[in-house]
Amino acid sequence: MQPFDTARLHFRPFTDADAAGMLALDSDPAVRRYLGGMGGPLATDLTQSQSVIRFIRAQYAANGIGRWAVLLRETGEFMGWAGLKLVAGPINNQQQFYDLAYRLRPPFWRQVYGYEAAQAWLRHGFETLGLARICAYADVENTGSRRILEKVGLQAGNEFEEGGTRCVWYEARSPCLL
Repeated sequence: MQPFDTARLHFRPFTDADAAGMLALDSDPAVRRYLGGMGGPLATDLTQSQSVIRFIRAQYAANGIGRWAVLLRETGEFMGWAGLKLVAGPINNQQQFYDLAYRLRPPFWRQVYGYEAAQAWLRHGFETLGLARICAYADVENTGSRRILEKVGLQAGNEFEEGGTRCVWYEARSPCLL
């Protein structure tokens, strides 16, 4: 799992040092607005964030992939996370799929970082990991995230409910397989 960069972002696997950044991210009600039952409760202390990081690192060991820390290249500041995760499912009647997602702290919203992260991970999944299909889903009301998914090339599919939240399914096939 080699870290990689875009013009403005640095992606790397999570470390224990990311716990304070994760707490800032997961304790912010604005960040969790569209997660509904999918995101669990707001984080309230550092031990919860450390636990989340251990869970993500266990995914690296089990599946070779998971969400990665996103840092601002210029400063090294923790922005949030992005990446692919192997999901056993079932979600929307899908099983064993790679889910593209991203979550950034509010100071980094509306600066095209979410698009840059999603685009980088879509490319990484197809070109570096050789995946055939990448999926995503978002709350139907989360127009910002939905716009990013569509702009990077995922096609909207059906609506479904997950964790009490009405979602839209997205997916893309590898351009190498078309």
